[in-house]
Amino acid sequence: MMLPIIGLVAGIIIALFTPLRFPIDYSQYIAIGILAALDCVFGGIRAGLQGTFDSTVFISGFLLNTALATALTMVGDKLGVDLVLGATVAFSIRIFTNVGIIRRHILDKWFKKSLK
Repeated sequence: MMLPIIGLVAGIIIALFTPLRFPIDYSQYIAIGILAALDCVFGGIRAGLQGTFDSTVFISGFLLNTALATALTMVGDKLGVDLVLGATVAFSIRIFTNVGIIRRHILDKWFKKSLK
């Protein structure tokens, strides 16, 4: 459960406190990588709250999703087609779904505690 949260915090700290800058040509790749990472983090948090978290699934999903999204972006660049939009839509839907489930889980626990 803590692995996704630790990764998210570490990523934010690295992004805020390092002078690392990338050329504009890589912006689509970085954006899709961030979406893949957020999808995995929120999926991991959701799995942790539901008691089904597996670090092997989390790490392999992170690597595979990031690689596939990057490959789609690269193929789209080579073909002149905006394939990154497909990955963006898919990750966005999954992120919002996971955040909704996390929110409901937290609210259910909070309301159960406040009713006692």
